[in-house]
Amino acid sequence: MNIVVCVKYVPDATADRQFESDNTVDRVGVDGLLSELDEYAVEQALQLKEKAGDDTTVTALCVGPEKAVDAVRKALQMGADEGVHVVDDAIAGSDAVATSLVLAKAVEKAGAERKVDLVVCGMSSTDAAMSVVPAMLAERLGLPQVTLASVIETQGDQVRVKRDGDTATEVIGATMPLVLSVTDQSGEARYPSFKGIMAAKKKPLETWSLGDLGVGADQVGLSVAWTEVEDTTARPPRTAGEIVKDEEGSGAKALADFLASKKFI
Repeated sequence: MNIVVCVKYVPDATADRQFESDNTVDRVGVDGLLSELDEYAVEQALQLKEKAGDDTTVTALCVGPEKAVDAVRKALQMGADEGVHVVDDAIAGSDAVATSLVLAKAVEKAGAERKVDLVVCGMSSTDAAMSVVPAMLAERLGLPQVTLASVIETQGDQVRVKRDGDTATEVIGATMPLVLSVTDQSGEARYPSFKGIMAAKKKPLETWSLGDLGVGADQVGLSVAWTEVEDTTARPPRTAGEIVKDEEGSGAKALADFLASKKFI
């Protein structure tokens, strides 16, 4: 089995995140890491490999700036066999539509010698949180999609997943090849062991440009994005709270007035 797992390099939520002058997220000047939600995708890909046997290959694929290679390295440390990092200055500012294009072309290139059976994604990214790239990727690859899986079972080329919705739980079956996205309920991701960290240094990691994928610079980037952030406002500094003394039952009224002023009630 040949599995490609898509991973994303996102700004560290605990760091001082910033926007560029064009209102895109600063992915170069801040600390970043492998998106936590994509760790679940890597974990499920590794579990599928462990069940299928040594003939299975897991390739971690990332699109992002130079520092985004750290996300691929983390996946290799967790146990992925190979890594691919697509980096090109023209990609900066791309939305989900352009990102799915680059990912699709990279998956096709990765499967040129050996057909890709499964493309695994996280349920969303922790920065944009759009949750649409798996569906767009499936459409571009011409593959069926099974999304938001919390439990995955495979037998041969058959995949069965449990999908938890807002009102019901579904069990869905599909036949590989397909695109699969998993939720944060699919199982905790493993921590890289010291052995895994050392082994990752010897694993193949390729760097591809848009030219390697046959994608033109005019097909990606902020200038062709279908979405745009028009304005950003810095989070105001934390202020001291207000203490209300409950004198003769006035505390309840003060609380109700506060909630009403914030339109919570």
